[in-house]
Amino acid sequence: MYANRNGDGSHGWTLNGRHSSDMDSSTERDYRSTSRSNQSSAQTRAMNGASDHDTRQNGSIATLPDPAPILPYWSAKRHLTCGNPTPPPPWAPKLTPWRASPGKLKTSNAALILCLNIDVDPPDIVKTSPCAFLECWVDPRTMPSNKALDVIGQNLRHQFDGLSPKINYKLILDPSFEDLKKYCQTLRKQAGQDAVLFYYNGHGVPKPTPSGEMWCFNKNYTQYIPVSLQEVQTWLLSPCVYIWDCSAAGNLLQNFITFAKRRDNDVTMNRGGYQEGRPPFAESIQLAACLADEHLPSCPELPADLFTSCLTSPIDIALRYFVMTRQLPSGVTADMVMQLPGDLKDRRTPLGELNWIFTAITDTIAWTTFSRDVFTRLYRSDLLIASLFRNFLLAERIMKNYHCTPHTYPPLPPTNTHQLWASWDLAVDSCLRQLPELLKHAKPGTHTDGSLTGRRSRQQFSAAQNGATTEPPYSYVPSRFFTDQLTAFEVWISRGGSALTKRGPLSLPDQTNGDQSSDVHLVNEAETQFLPEDLERSNEHHLVPRKPPDQLPIVLQVLLSQPHRLRALILLSQFVDLGPWAVHLALTIGIFPYIARLLQAASSDLRPVLIFIWARIFAVDPSCQVDLHTSQGYKYFANVLSVQDDTRHMAIPNRSEHKAMCAFILSAIARDYPLGQHACWCEGVFDSCLLRLNDGDFLLRQWSALCIAQLWDANDELKIYGVDNGIQDKLLAMLSDDSPEVRCAVLYALGTFLGASGSADQNKLGGGGSGTMHQLDERIHFRMEVAVVMSAALSIREDASPMARKELLVLISCLVKEWRGYFIVCAWIYWEEDRRWKDGRRLQHHDDDITSQALNEWLDTYSEDDNHRDENRVFFSSFFTIFCILLELSADPYQEVATNAQTVTDYVLALLLESPFTRLEGASLKMAPTSSADSTRTLVNGSRSRAPSLQSLHGHYQSPPSPVLSRPGLTRSDTMTSTISNGVTSTLRRTSSFANALKSLAGNIAFPSSEDGRSSPKPPSTPRPDAVEVSRPPSPNLNYAQYTSPYSRPSTPQPVYPTKSSPGPSPRSSIDSEPPPDFLASDVMEALVEEDWERLRARRRAGERTRVPHAHGLPVLGGMNSPSGSTFSMDSSIILGLGTGVGIRDVLPLKSRFYDWCCEYFKEPQMRQPEADEPGSVQYNYQVWRQQRNEQVIATTRAQAEVAESCRWDRPVATLQVSGLPVSMAFHAFDPHLVITNESDMITIWDWMQRKRLNRFFNGNPRGTSITSLHIINQEVGGIILTGAADGVIRLYRNYDPNLSNGPVQMVSSFRGQTELLQLQRGSGVITDWKQSGGSLLVGGDSRIIRVWDAHTESPLMDLDTNSDSPVTGIASDVGSSSTFLASFADGAVKVFDRRLEEEDAVVRTYHDDSSWIQSVKWHPNLGWHFVSGSLDGEVKLWDIRGGDHALQTWEMFPQGLSAFDVHEQTNVFAATSTMSPTNWRAQRTVVHSLTRATPLSTLSSTVTLPPPREPLPPFVSRSSSLSFHPREMVYGIGSWDGSVRIMGCKLPS
Repeated sequence: MYANRNGDGSHGWTLNGRHSSDMDSSTERDYRSTSRSNQSSAQTRAMNGASDHDTRQNGSIATLPDPAPILPYWSAKRHLTCGNPTPPPPWAPKLTPWRASPGKLKTSNAALILCLNIDVDPPDIVKTSPCAFLECWVDPRTMPSNKALDVIGQNLRHQFDGLSPKINYKLILDPSFEDLKKYCQTLRKQAGQDAVLFYYNGHGVPKPTPSGEMWCFNKNYTQYIPVSLQEVQTWLLSPCVYIWDCSAAGNLLQNFITFAKRRDNDVTMNRGGYQEGRPPFAESIQLAACLADEHLPSCPELPADLFTSCLTSPIDIALRYFVMTRQLPSGVTADMVMQLPGDLKDRRTPLGELNWIFTAITDTIAWTTFSRDVFTRLYRSDLLIASLFRNFLLAERIMKNYHCTPHTYPPLPPTNTHQLWASWDLAVDSCLRQLPELLKHAKPGTHTDGSLTGRRSRQQFSAAQNGATTEPPYSYVPSRFFTDQLTAFEVWISRGGSALTKRGPLSLPDQTNGDQSSDVHLVNEAETQFLPEDLERSNEHHLVPRKPPDQLPIVLQVLLSQPHRLRALILLSQFVDLGPWAVHLALTIGIFPYIARLLQAASSDLRPVLIFIWARIFAVDPSCQVDLHTSQGYKYFANVLSVQDDTRHMAIPNRSEHKAMCAFILSAIARDYPLGQHACWCEGVFDSCLLRLNDGDFLLRQWSALCIAQLWDANDELKIYGVDNGIQDKLLAMLSDDSPEVRCAVLYALGTFLGASGSADQNKLGGGGSGTMHQLDERIHFRMEVAVVMSAALSIREDASPMARKELLVLISCLVKEWRGYFIVCAWIYWEEDRRWKDGRRLQHHDDDITSQALNEWLDTYSEDDNHRDENRVFFSSFFTIFCILLELSADPYQEVATNAQTVTDYVLALLLESPFTRLEGASLKMAPTSSADSTRTLVNGSRSRAPSLQSLHGHYQSPPSPVLSRPGLTRSDTMTSTISNGVTSTLRRTSSFANALKSLAGNIAFPSSEDGRSSPKPPSTPRPDAVEVSRPPSPNLNYAQYTSPYSRPSTPQPVYPTKSSPGPSPRSSIDSEPPPDFLASDVMEALVEEDWERLRARRRAGERTRVPHAHGLPVLGGMNSPSGSTFSMDSSIILGLGTGVGIRDVLPLKSRFYDWCCEYFKEPQMRQPEADEPGSVQYNYQVWRQQRNEQVIATTRAQAEVAESCRWDRPVATLQVSGLPVSMAFHAFDPHLVITNESDMITIWDWMQRKRLNRFFNGNPRGTSITSLHIINQEVGGIILTGAADGVIRLYRNYDPNLSNGPVQMVSSFRGQTELLQLQRGSGVITDWKQSGGSLLVGGDSRIIRVWDAHTESPLMDLDTNSDSPVTGIASDVGSSSTFLASFADGAVKVFDRRLEEEDAVVRTYHDDSSWIQSVKWHPNLGWHFVSGSLDGEVKLWDIRGGDHALQTWEMFPQGLSAFDVHEQTNVFAATSTMSPTNWRAQRTVVHSLTRATPLSTLSSTVTLPPPREPLPPFVSRSSSLSFHPREMVYGIGSWDGSVRIMGCKLPS
């Protein structure tokens, strides 16, 4: 991309990589830098002053250089939006359309009426002597009057031809009333609904009357006949353009408006308005030469038709006016000026260049003066109208000097004093200075008749006669006008034009003031929405772009010139890079036809900048797809995308990124546009994208997948082609990609493959699965759809990115929609076993339960074919696994994911409750569900059951939670496995284990019955008894997910369907009144499954009917819709009459917003420094201050640490009081912040210096669990709180400091850090360790593995076996780039792990010198290879990795036991607190000890006044107090069970 990395404001145009920024949370997307393109590269890891496991270096972090600014983790755009498009600021007005309205004017015919009556002066005109006499540059005195009239008429036609040659101009010379009427009516009939130009020259007739009458003649020319404007309106109708060139022309203009409004009102009152395509008369355009009380100028140096001359031959009159008002250059005479050589249409000649400059200047004057809609209507709708109004500005400038006021309708503000007229005079002067040299080489006999326009006509005729053009006999030096204007434009961009400013005269004006557009809300949306830590959110809302440079229309004119084109394009690309507002400005001014025409250019040096500009255009206005399809401009981008990367095609630097732009443009062309899909297919775009899926640049991989998604969206032929080439398998293999954006793009492509809609219309959901797939057997077709979802679900279910889990739900919803029968069966089996499990029923023989019998009987129907039986068992196993994953996602810690999953889950449950399963004898669907309180058990089968908390999670967002089915953790892997006989794969066993943390969902809210009117369930009005225990975690920044109830719409009448193998519909309202059913559960299973198969067969049959034969292997879109968008998948009345889906709202598939979110990347600035990196910006200054403050803190504390190990540590600093037991504490390294968590889920942030509570919020973990791990990450640039709870979930929060952000605390991300949790009576929960230097998160705890997460990729890197059945109690990573870390265990062991080894052999050393629970393990602050451990038996030990199996030193701290232990990171000091018990609770000691001395530094005794609670501590709270050192300061905090937190400090020498 075109990035300015010089840092000095200069714009070097070397095309290099994307811009990288660490603090630009508004635009940073984790792939700004080129190194992020290859996420496996070493450069990716070398970001925070050190490297992680991929680039191993020796030494500590203190000895490594800082190669790049610190990259804050979980601060990219995806973490602030979760794949949701960024909304515009609340103060943003609505965009005005840049295209001309559909009813824009198109002039096709013109009437040129000349009422001159030469030799006869009208009675009301007294001519001066001398006076003006030229009409169309013809002196009528030099020839007979009849001939003069004809010559004048022909000249007038030639002059209008120069404006728009394609219009039929009808000359009407000195007409009678009858002739005028006849010609006007004929022209209207010929024009149809197009506009008619009515030009009236009344120099030979009386002035128009005040009542609105103009004049013509009788047939004998003996009388002047008045013509009323009402009659003219009746003849010409509308639309029309009128030119009034006569004295008192204002009478005509004003009366025309009066008559037009009166006529429009009559039509509106009597007929309700005009017919379509006929605009009102009041919208007619008029140009009048003067006001009602003014006369035309009669200066003899000027023509009599001065107004007409300005409108039709502006260069002639402009040069004459220059001669009259300016001093000519030396050696130049007036006659020489009129011999200026050249051709008006040849920009290489003097005359042509002046005409080009005049066009650019008048366009710019209009752009900077008129309102946006007026400019678009007058200057961008019709060539003739644009030329007339462009030249009208010259008429106003000249005629106002002669006391004559040209005016128009619609009225325009004055422009005669605009500053750009001085630029025009300068351009004319510089051109005329070359005139003597130019005329030296003129051919003998060359002369002029006084009209440059007339000379051009003769030159064209002469060239046509000769058949060739000759080179001019002179050498002309082009004007510097355009070069200077481009320089001015460049200065504006490079000298702060991109900076935001407050509203005022230098800002982009509003539409209300009439001179600029209202699209100011598009100014770098991300920059005004997502600042780092929301530092200046309150101050950014009023900042808008600066006023655009006046040279913008000139830049567009320069695109027509080959010498200036590349420079103009580069400057234009810099301008559109400023944001969508700049793109919209360029489109409004008319960039589109220029840029579209350049796609036909073969010049390779224009490719990079053209691709860049087109990407910005499509990001702002995707409707350009129709234009590029019509003009075949898509071929340009398809060719670039298909070019192989070799040395012969080096014209595009940074090729991968430009190809990604091409893939984006082509995907936008194909989106929602079947013709665009077909065109891209014919150009081989599909194959090109398939090849680019392996590219090293992740942005190209991402957009290749998204382009494939849009190409085969609702297109069966392309889906068939994709399957034949195995694209779905290729996409599935990419689900392990390092980039979260690529993984989401792949899921998006798979979603559209299975029927999700990629349309921009949010109401268009899609459907139809993978289409017809007529080339596949139906069982293979079925197997493929299930395999795609199964593979994706197993790959993404543990993804740390909630954005990826959201996209996975869209994919699963596609399968649920098409194969809902299988999911109903899975839901029924789950329900029955769940009820049996909750009721405590244990069957002696597993085959005795109803679900096993039904499943075996159903499988027995395939007993004749063992292969089909085994295959169906595997199919059902896959569906059940997907259903379990769906249940887990419905309890996802990220609220948006959970809401979407509940929509899908409740759809299945609603179908289950409408199914015949409810009428089975022995089924439990009719019984009331078990209350959620009954399911909250401490131990279930030896495992902890996660208590229900999702109802509290949803109470905060007022979104209806899932009904009826309370979904506990799937801890019954043995039961479920035997339920599906022995055919369930190990995958299902893994599913049941990772779902241990599944929470009970909304057990207190039931489905509305059939009589409820299908209204959405509402939260109960009365508070629940446990409402005080409801925890409501903070919401994400953007949350577009809305729960959609399957009962939201009124029920549809249920028709009676013929039954085959099952009884008819079974609405639940008639369950109790119906007789016992005469069918078995296996019959219902068979019927539901068979209905799914019939739905597939109907889909395939529909495809056969709609397929159109095609030649050359290219699909031809027939007249019918693609079967992918058919309704067959929604029609449940095909067979059986089970009613699956009848009366249930069709809410599937889910709708993804990921594509729109990705498009925002091309709206964000790429060529300039982000706001946070711009010196002088608020964010930049704040980060500079933080950096300087942090360096000062490091220097100060480093000096303190040298003496602190010999000082006392009993200086009181502060005492805080929190609610509950302060279990975990974490100090911020640089800010005076202390984060405290209690034994449940409350997080409190304190300013410990001011003793002030800053914030408090809930973590949202289930009741009965605790926050067992706490960190503050990204401390150098702000801070994000990272918590790990005993439910296995990692949660991250931002905006916790209200002094830096006005917004509420927001959840950044959340994911299940540990899924393989052990089932222990007493455990440690989840233990984590964060390594800022490499962005790695180690997660252990009640598990046999320690999972290593990469914050860059948001994916697990490895699962390291602990080789122990005891829970992990502490993890400590080595400093710097080391790959080793320590882990302590509950059985007293300490193990050293090396991440470079295989997962099973990562333990390199084990120390087991103690049998007591190790409370924590820490590295020695100053001695490498040494570490310290503290155990519950009261011993603290110092170890050396290089030594033996026994500790180097042991401190017997507390014989009664140790509660908490910590080591200071900077100085050789550790601290420990004694344990408290119900028998010994009145006093607690805290000892601070030096690692180098035998005696303690200080002992602090605290008296506790409150006895410990009688109930035991929560199972995950292993200590009665907490202790934590400050990472930098010589301070530590002690938390007691009475809720007090004492902060103590070191008594440093003064």
